[in-house]
Amino acid sequence: MNNMIQVAVCGAHMSGLPLNSQLTALGGEFVKATHTSPDYQLFKLIGFNPPRPGLLRVLQNGSAIALEIWQMPIENYGKFVAGVPSPLGFGTLTLADGSQVQGFMCEAYATEDAINISHLGGWRNFLTQL
Repeated sequence: MNNMIQVAVCGAHMSGLPLNSQLTALGGEFVKATHTSPDYQLFKLIGFNPPRPGLLRVLQNGSAIALEIWQMPIENYGKFVAGVPSPLGFGTLTLADGSQVQGFMCEAYATEDAINISHLGGWRNFLTQL
């Protein structure tokens, strides 16, 4: 696995969702489903098609958010990250077990007009509410 990097996805890139093919086209392989530490909030962002969530680390009122860990060849990681549109980006996420992994995050300004869906525990739960 030394030529692979793990990547956390919490929205449209998850298994079976509209942007998952962007991961698999770059050699992405599913590793496991897990949760963040309880230090995050999840928002349904405005203006994305397909719809996308934004994950934001917070100092209070956080929740554990469901996500998936994927691995991809390290040489494809830059191409994957370069295709991520603002206000989304990549950063270091803390998982429920205390480990850390690179994953999708959101710039705080984008959450100001977004819908906080943290209470649902994850993007798939939000999608089932639609």
